[in-house]
Amino acid sequence: MYSRGDVVLSLFPNSDMTSYKKCPVLIVQSDHVERGGDQKLVALITSNLKRTGVTRVPIECDSDLGRSMGLMMDSVVMTDNLATIKEHAFIKKIGHCSDMTAIDAALSHSLGIVTIDHN
Repeated sequence: MYSRGDVVLSLFPNSDMTSYKKCPVLIVQSDHVERGGDQKLVALITSNLKRTGVTRVPIECDSDLGRSMGLMMDSVVMTDNLATIKEHAFIKKIGHCSDMTAIDAALSHSLGIVTIDHN
């Protein structure tokens, strides 16, 4: 039902792992991962623009990408704040990220993934 790049309003766990907040998240998990369950790996989206860095991707709500993602205000995708969330915690899909290039680069940095040129 949900796929990579979808922006979903969801319950996201706080760092204490006992409480949650309702916020938008971006599904970053590949559609080809066979998990055998109804859960997805997501990145938190925040409107706190002070949260910057190479692992955080700013999205302007008035840009084509921001509109397609359904964002109501300028936001930051935090690829260093990931969680695995069961789909029953998803409230509704609000948009889709049509260009994951910057997200993928930030994820690679967050996870320490280095690409090797074999040529």
